[in-house]
Amino acid sequence: MNKFRFGKYGETDVMSQLIGENYPALLVMSRFGIALGFGEKTIGDVCRENGVDVHTFLAIINLIANGNRIPLSFETNISIDSLIDYLHNSHDFFLNYRLPEIRKKLLKVLNKDEDNLNKAVLGYFDKFVLEVNNHMMNENRKVFPYVKSLQKAENKNKCSLVFSKPHEQIEMRLTEFKNILIKYYPAQSTHEINDVLFDIFNCEKDLASHNAVEEYLFLPAIVDLENKIRKSS
Repeated sequence: MNKFRFGKYGETDVMSQLIGENYPALLVMSRFGIALGFGEKTIGDVCRENGVDVHTFLAIINLIANGNRIPLSFETNISIDSLIDYLHNSHDFFLNYRLPEIRKKLLKVLNKDEDNLNKAVLGYFDKFVLEVNNHMMNENRKVFPYVKSLQKAENKNKCSLVFSKPHEQIEMRLTEFKNILIKYYPAQSTHEINDVLFDIFNCEKDLASHNAVEEYLFLPAIVDLENKIRKSS
């Protein structure tokens, strides 16, 4: 039976086959700075050639391929530094590309005869973006530096990580926004509004995977680091 159906990939598997079977891997690759054009090289070879920690790459890939759930046989030997780089690049993608692009497309499809509804739709979306921005910037400015201080043993006080995780609320707001457009917005162009909705569906899926990486990989790694510091102090 094909092991890939179970969402388990290893470093000897071919990178192009991974992408063919799980296209979200393209986003993972871009956040690790891996470009296309690797021919028939394995995941391990591609990662090493690009200076990417193989274990961390595989942990994220297998988590996403397994429906954002931890697989039964799971690689835990991950690099916190690599995870922080990945999450920081992911934040940059959402805040500076994905969400602004959705808003641009949304502006193009607004029905000119629905001024009040347009204001409500844009207002809801902008509030959602602000919430995402506040959450991700808090991680960039507070959580990531905190973790780096732990790694350098510079933080020997009470190691209790204040890790704000309103992930469910953020995902719920995007789902609500999507449903508002589907159920109530009288768009003038079916093709254009559907294009926006496809982007929102993809963003929703990508955001859920991003949150899963934080909750199931990053946070446990930090807790483990904190515990080690407690024992050594």
